[in-house]
Amino acid sequence: MDKKDIKIVYMGTTEFSGGVLQALLNDGWNVVGLVCQSDKEVGRKKILESPFTKKIALANDIDVFQPENIRKDYDWIKEKNPDLIITCAYGQLVPEEVLKIPFLKCINVHGSLLPKLRGAAPIQYAILQDYKVTGVTIMEMVKKMDAGQMFASKEILIDNKDTGDSLFKKMEKVASDLLIETLPSYIKGEIVGVEQNEEEVTFAPSIKREEEIIDWKDNKRNIYNKIRAFNSVPGAYSVLDGVSMKIYDSDEVSKKYEGKCGEIVEVLKDCFIVKVSDGGIAIKELQVAGKKRMLARDFLNGNKDLKGRFFYA
Repeated sequence: MDKKDIKIVYMGTTEFSGGVLQALLNDGWNVVGLVCQSDKEVGRKKILESPFTKKIALANDIDVFQPENIRKDYDWIKEKNPDLIITCAYGQLVPEEVLKIPFLKCINVHGSLLPKLRGAAPIQYAILQDYKVTGVTIMEMVKKMDAGQMFASKEILIDNKDTGDSLFKKMEKVASDLLIETLPSYIKGEIVGVEQNEEEVTFAPSIKREEEIIDWKDNKRNIYNKIRAFNSVPGAYSVLDGVSMKIYDSDEVSKKYEGKCGEIVEVLKDCFIVKVSDGGIAIKELQVAGKKRMLARDFLNGNKDLKGRFFYA
């Protein structure tokens, strides 16, 4: 069966998902519809912003559907009568009724080496939990979250300097290539799915607001991992002089400092250092609430006498 004869409904929302969608289109697959999350207001001016996938779909004359609740509103997908549904970072749990629609079933592009890190935030959790290797898995969609048979996977090395942003970019390329490689064999029925080992399952749930807070009493490795995992979304944060501040770039400092955890103990030309339980964290890039993201050296130009002041959760 030619790829142009396979009608695909793609379900995805994020920039990562958009990269995978673009790869499908570049490879000549017949995407007849996109399902994505609603447009969102962004910034202080609350400008309505479309998902990345929607922009790609509209540029390619692909119909777009943005249900508030896919579990209650999926007739549009039925009307498209797809042969195959592909999901990738969609953002809602897909109901069993939708999974039953296509005769080639539904497959998901998941950002981890399953059964590790099932859930909505596997890329961030891989860095949070100090993984050295993660990957992408192509799997069958089933009622239970990320629990279906696995059809293909590929490893990705995590560098010590990788952030959420850079790992997303790595993931996007690997995911796109793996999906394009896997689809023909999957459609021909040449791939035998492998069941996941339930004893090895771990989870990566959606990031909650309270998890974004930096605990300066923690060790430097955990804090460093949180800052780089949440760069640039959602952003790890703390409070200085009653003002919230997101921290986007940092380094671990092994030097031992006197003082209390959360105290700014040293100010250098391009960064300032905050004491933590086993050393320090050098803050290199930040964003004060209501202002633009900036390098620490620019922040320091307008903020003197930082030494001795405290960050609080």
